[in-house]
Amino acid sequence: MQAVILDRDGVINHDRPDYVKSPHECCPIDGSFDAIARLSQAGLKVFIASNQSGLAKKLFDYATLFSIHHSMAKQVELLGGHIDGFFFCPYLNGPERKPEPGLLLDIGERANIDLSVTPFIGDTLKDVQAALSAQALPILVRTGKGQATLHKHLIPAQVPIYDNLYAAVDSLLKE
Repeated sequence: MQAVILDRDGVINHDRPDYVKSPHECCPIDGSFDAIARLSQAGLKVFIASNQSGLAKKLFDYATLFSIHHSMAKQVELLGGHIDGFFFCPYLNGPERKPEPGLLLDIGERANIDLSVTPFIGDTLKDVQAALSAQALPILVRTGKGQATLHKHLIPAQVPIYDNLYAAVDSLLKE
């Protein structure tokens, strides 16, 4: 394992029904920035793969999105970690939009990582589907939309499930 890919909203920060539209609205889930720092400190690359349809809906612009990501990266750096890249889909559909595998395939190609040994941690069925389509290793967390996703009984039995990102990272680092 060289890297871990993370969904953003619902995994790292609290998801909002009205979208995260500013750095101030980006509230981390307890332990999520610590978990990212731990991955970095263990020598793993960390990438974020996130659908950002709020751009297509004009709820915020690219400068605001980059500001949100910069703020997240700075908070992780204060804990001794590093985010190696933010990948996002600004469209309402297309091959990059999860559940399609485009974002993950792009990360794999650009970072030269083997997706077949790369976990993708998400909170929705779309995240799991994207990981499976890209031949990455899906992991589901109960935060964000994770608990509701589990209630629908659509997650394949082989997908590991954790309470939150910190617990998932704890398990990955023990392996």
